[in-house]
Amino acid sequence: MSESQHAGSAGSKTFKILVYSSNSHVREQVLAALGRRPAPELPQVEYLEVATEPAVIRAMDSGEVDLAILDGEAQPAGGMGIARQMKDEIYQCPPIVVLVGRPQDAWLATWSRAEEVVPHPLDPMVLAESTARLLRSRVVTSA
Repeated sequence: MSESQHAGSAGSKTFKILVYSSNSHVREQVLAALGRRPAPELPQVEYLEVATEPAVIRAMDSGEVDLAILDGEAQPAGGMGIARQMKDEIYQCPPIVVLVGRPQDAWLATWSRAEEVVPHPLDPMVLAESTARLLRSRVVTSA
């Protein structure tokens, strides 16, 4: 979706969030934490769940993803490496949240150039706040 499609009423548009993890339980946790709307003032979201690196690359290359949440603990391709690759290869890459194994790993995630880092175990409030902050930057306000 282009940014212009997000202009206007927050209730009439949707954001597409890519959720990548090789672990279906992690993907379920992300969806449960964010729900249909990570913050009341934001548009609703729809999710694209993927379990493989090629699926992430295809989705990101499509230009339809507004935000990506990548599991740094995914196997065989971790979210940190994929995030860095996306930042290197996609012009105006959408914002990325990387999920890390523990809070002490957050410094390592800076290498990935992700805009936000959230540790496991996932705290729904922290994930929702991080996601909402990044989605707010994607909302185009009418002048």
